[in-house]
Amino acid sequence: MKRTAVVVGAGPNGLTAAARLAAAGWRVEVRERSREVGGAAATQMLDDGSFRDLGAACHPFGAASPAFRALELERYGVRWLRAPYEMAHPLEAGAAVLAGSLEQTAAGLGVDDIAWSRLHAPVVESVDGLLADVLAPLPHLPRRPLALARFGARGLWPAAALGRAAFRTEEARALFAGSATHAITSPSRPLTGAFGLLFGALGMTRGWPVAEGGSGTVTAALRQIVEEHGGVVRCGEEVRTLPDADAVVVNLTPAQVVRLNGASLPARRARSMRRWRYGPGVHKVDFLLDAPVPWTDPRVGQAATVHVGGTVDEIVRAENEVAAGLLPRRPFVMASQQYAADPSRGLVLWTYAHVPHGYRQRYPGEVAERITGQIERFAPGFRAVVREAIETPPAALEAWNPNLVGGDIAGGAMDGAQLLLRQPHRLRKGLYMASASTAPGAGVHGMPGWWAAEAALRDFG
Repeated sequence: MKRTAVVVGAGPNGLTAAARLAAAGWRVEVRERSREVGGAAATQMLDDGSFRDLGAACHPFGAASPAFRALELERYGVRWLRAPYEMAHPLEAGAAVLAGSLEQTAAGLGVDDIAWSRLHAPVVESVDGLLADVLAPLPHLPRRPLALARFGARGLWPAAALGRAAFRTEEARALFAGSATHAITSPSRPLTGAFGLLFGALGMTRGWPVAEGGSGTVTAALRQIVEEHGGVVRCGEEVRTLPDADAVVVNLTPAQVVRLNGASLPARRARSMRRWRYGPGVHKVDFLLDAPVPWTDPRVGQAATVHVGGTVDEIVRAENEVAAGLLPRRPFVMASQQYAADPSRGLVLWTYAHVPHGYRQRYPGEVAERITGQIERFAPGFRAVVREAIETPPAALEAWNPNLVGGDIAGGAMDGAQLLLRQPHRLRKGLYMASASTAPGAGVHGMPGWWAAEAALRDFG
């Protein structure tokens, strides 16, 4: 008889788990509370025919994901597109850009060209082996122990301190610190150097691509794989009681798991989940444009991702204020110009600002105005090309996707012990967890779902 699995949640991690189990011959059913699959990787078509990603936008880990490669998403319509530059970091006196190779990036950094190459070359040269180790749950036997040890020795540093020690120019330091701020914490914190190194190396090898037609094409492909192998995907079904199956895989964060009736968690695990800390939130704003963003440095307009934060000191100040529960006057803004890689999407500028957990605006438009002000610093005339701004504050993000607790897109704070010690994929035999709260954390790469499915396969032989 076939083993049975019910997967709760049809985001990229839940669908990856479902695809892995269905391909292994299990009878799989996916249940999703929303009317459509996608989770935090969904896309909406607007009235004018343009597209906006409701969640994730660019995918530095997507194109490099071992799970997505194993499932061969490209066979199911996923096409990764790259802009002329992977990422840009504007400054008031110019900009720094992350190109598609180590040599191109270093050449654009002036006196820091050799230092940039020296810092990143070991990671770039062993990026596939490092990814296999970094994206695996702890503890595990490293595939490339020497490369991992060298990466770890530098990655332990705060990104701001590592940048100051390695580089002489503000351009190189800001380019490095901006990548590190994907940790959604201050680059002055330990271990953020690892984010700067890995995100930079991915950009200079696999790129920071977008999915043609929107991030929703990734989850649509995963759904197609599930159904091709006989799996069933049911939307509009919220699960509140643990389903009856050999294995139940929950694409949920600890806050939702502990509320499931019949979860029967071991007492120690239940306590750990109740103590789980959620991190800062994001306030998302999609700008519908009449013309591309008029960046002062035209290279910025050719980048798929733009880190709008100014100097390293400004980024550190903004992130520290967020951690203290304050809305920065100049917040760190993540912006995605998908149209630079995929013109078919239309002129939509995807942005979010880091804000305190669950932040509620003091007046309508407060955060959107600060995002606009930050962009206007480096793109004078930006306001004039904005036709409409669609805001999604933390509370609305959580209402749309309950995994985004308080607007936290990382499934839990990414600092201290929680950065390394995420929740386990195997909660007990028969119950598995596949979300950003498990290793290796946030990102549209499907790895939490893959590891949860692997744990179920080990348990049942």
